[in-house]
Amino acid sequence: MLVISRKISESIVIGDNIEVIISDIGSDRVKICISAPKEVPIARKELLETKNVNEEANNFNPSNTAQSVNKLKELLK
Repeated sequence: MLVISRKISESIVIGDNIEVIISDIGSDRVKICISAPKEVPIARKELLETKNVNEEANNFNPSNTAQSVNKLKELLK
């Protein structure tokens, strides 16, 4: 993991075509702008985690309840 400090209006470049710009810095949050090609998917991590939990719930098999409960416990840790 790379950790760097940036000020407002400063940016970092990932590869040749992704730029992450610091837009605003508040007391408890940072606003960032991401400039990337449309084919590059960008999502908040918590939304992806929720999606994964929902997919697991949709794949629930009542005939194997103990195993499914253990999987859900692991996902919710």
